[in-house]
Amino acid sequence: MRHILRFFGFLMAWASLGAVFAMIAVAGVVYIYSRDLPDTSALAAYEPITLSRVYSGEGALMDEYARERRIFTPADEIPDLVKEAFISAEDKNFYTHLGFDPRGIAAAVFEALQGQRPRGASTITQQVAKNFLLSGEREIERKIKEIILAVELERTLSKEQILELYLNEIFLGQNAYGVTAAAQNYFSKTLEELTPGEAAYLAALPKAPSDLHPVRERDAAEGRRNYVLREMYENGYITEEVELAAQEAPLRTVQSGDIPSARREVPPRGYFTEEIRRQLSARFGEDKLFGGGLTVRATIDRDLQDDVEAALRKKLESWDRDHGKWRGPLDTIDPALLDDEDAWRGALAGKWLPRDIDGWRLAVVLELGDSSARVGIEGVPDDEDGHFLTLKDAAWTGAGKPSDLWAPGDIVLVREITDDEGKFVRWSLRQIPELQGAVMAMDPSTGRVLAMQGGFSYQASVFNRATQATRQPGSSFKPFVYAAALDHGYNPATIVLDAPVTVQTGAGAWKPMNSSRQFYGPSPLRIGIENSRNVMTVRLAQDIGMDSVAEYAERFGVYDNMPHHLAYALGAGETTLWKMVAAYGMFANGGLRLEPTLVDRVQDRRGRTIYRHDQRECDACNETTHTAGEPEPWVIDRSERVMDPITAYQLTSMMEGVVQRGTATVLNDLGLHLAAKTGTTNDAKDAWLISFSPNLVVGCFIGYDTPRPMGRGAYGGTMCGPVVHDVLAEAKKTISNPDFKVPESAVAVKMDRRTGIRQPDDASGPNIVTEMFRRGEEPQVYAAADMVIGEGNFTFGSDLPLSINEEGDYAPQPGNQGGQGGQGAGAPPPPPAGQLGVGSGGLY
Repeated sequence: MRHILRFFGFLMAWASLGAVFAMIAVAGVVYIYSRDLPDTSALAAYEPITLSRVYSGEGALMDEYARERRIFTPADEIPDLVKEAFISAEDKNFYTHLGFDPRGIAAAVFEALQGQRPRGASTITQQVAKNFLLSGEREIERKIKEIILAVELERTLSKEQILELYLNEIFLGQNAYGVTAAAQNYFSKTLEELTPGEAAYLAALPKAPSDLHPVRERDAAEGRRNYVLREMYENGYITEEVELAAQEAPLRTVQSGDIPSARREVPPRGYFTEEIRRQLSARFGEDKLFGGGLTVRATIDRDLQDDVEAALRKKLESWDRDHGKWRGPLDTIDPALLDDEDAWRGALAGKWLPRDIDGWRLAVVLELGDSSARVGIEGVPDDEDGHFLTLKDAAWTGAGKPSDLWAPGDIVLVREITDDEGKFVRWSLRQIPELQGAVMAMDPSTGRVLAMQGGFSYQASVFNRATQATRQPGSSFKPFVYAAALDHGYNPATIVLDAPVTVQTGAGAWKPMNSSRQFYGPSPLRIGIENSRNVMTVRLAQDIGMDSVAEYAERFGVYDNMPHHLAYALGAGETTLWKMVAAYGMFANGGLRLEPTLVDRVQDRRGRTIYRHDQRECDACNETTHTAGEPEPWVIDRSERVMDPITAYQLTSMMEGVVQRGTATVLNDLGLHLAAKTGTTNDAKDAWLISFSPNLVVGCFIGYDTPRPMGRGAYGGTMCGPVVHDVLAEAKKTISNPDFKVPESAVAVKMDRRTGIRQPDDASGPNIVTEMFRRGEEPQVYAAADMVIGEGNFTFGSDLPLSINEEGDYAPQPGNQGGQGGQGAGAPPPPPAGQLGVGSGGLY
């Protein structure tokens, strides 16, 4: 008996000793692997990578920016059904274990020893530790570290915080990270709308999303879904009835075509949202934009944006078709596929080609006839008769037979032509114009950009010609010269001599010319800007100094550091439509600093505003009650003044004359209070028109991407005029039409616009205009401003051919042909190629 007791004592001693050594070994392992482990407390403030979204002012989704398609959802907003599905699938003891599951580990080891396929024993907490804190370790080392970190995580975070991290971070296939994005990608639903079967399928995916694809691996996907449903029932989360009904239901998903994709709600990216991406990336950084879960409220007016796109495309396409040059197909597909409709449609669908032009469709040439080509059209079913393009419709190309234009397999663009009643007439051949342009519309009181189109088609060319194309503004720059002159003692009636002038430069003598190649003698400033006189502008710039002109251009943001070359007075420098529209907006609002913006507000993932464009203050706006007699709430605008309000009004008044009598008369029939200035550069390489009312600025630029002459008839008024006209014609249906506000302390007097002589207050007639002067500076009745005579580098040309016509205007002598230096009543003469020299700036 003693020997038996001694034996058992010996065993107990060794067992105790073994336990001690085991504990020491475990402690040693824990100590060794605990060194240099990440700090789990950082996860308490962890914010997963989350997509950012752009919304219009009406709340319509416009675009998404994401590297990982994840929509962050706090734990308290995730339905219990979703949590229960994932717990049943991944970690049934989640709410009771301390970070790792000893029973699960033991079961996994036992199954492995039995030769069975080992099952995963990682808890949700361990998976969070692995996904967030570990990477690259060998399997055994990683498992040990997982367990150590999981225990630490359970001490640091609550179960709900751990579950929140897991459910927002987990990859679930189809570029979906987190349960919210997965619910949208697979079922086009919010989490609250998921059925038990759908929640169970999502919970089945973490193990191997690609192996459980709902279409390619449908049986495996339904099998794993049914396993999760069984686990949910056994854990008491759903009833047996719900389990069985969900298991019998087929798996219906977006991928199988049974459910429409919610992604269709996101329109294709365009110039507006791409520019938002560029600007916010510069402000916040790409990591913040693409992963910060930002909510961006854009300034866009969707209806006006549609009008801007349509107006620009209409003009560019009509110019392209008028010039009759066919540039060939967009692409081709293998003619061997043309006999199989599914084959050629699949090949066409796989091509990255422009699909963002309203009313246009991609088509494949299937076969050629004697006078037509049969085509298959994307998105349009084929029929027995087929679809055709005819040579008659394509007469603008000058082609003599179908083979001059097409070959089987060519991919082209077509448009459906309908009659006045909307009935189909024919399919018409289209092509993306080579000529390009941009249009931008902005609210001058706030700087909110309401519409912007940077080219004919974003999908054909992502280059934004409104913000990225630096071009010569030509005569559209002249208002800044006139503004500087008005602040240097000139007034709208000041007389400036329009006569030949020679400017000595380092490169030799420069002799600027008016676009008509004529001179008109002494003329008031108003005439100079209305008819875009180059010589008068040069005299002004010479008199006030190019340093003053440059200071104005830089103050208004047209240039950052403008060279003091006299040719810059005619718009020889390069700038962008974005900057020019913003600068004209400062004319429109009476001379206040303006910063254009595409974004009203940006909020972070928690809804906190991190950027707001409108920095104006509102007095008493937060008051909940209002007492009679107290002032009404009002907005306090502390914007910097960049221009004297009387100067701004004088300039605006003269630019109204550009619309009424000058180079922008194309806008005069709109019935709006409008001011404008056109611009056409030397050899007609760039055409501009910028117009503004008190509540809207619309600017247009047109030109080839690689500058070259556009040809005869290409001027700011003829190219951009119809575009701006179409935009304003639609905008006037919804905007008000106030007159420009007359500044205080301004004095209104009647003037003869031709001579600059003051008239009596009751004077009237086609040449009588009302001019504003600073109080005390207005001329006496029948008095005229002093004539400005050029000095310094100016020399007068000999034999100046001037005379007075019947209307009292200075004009060329009889026999000389020419207009008023602008477009005026008739078509202007062709650009005088080479007259001003390379880079000399504006014609008019």
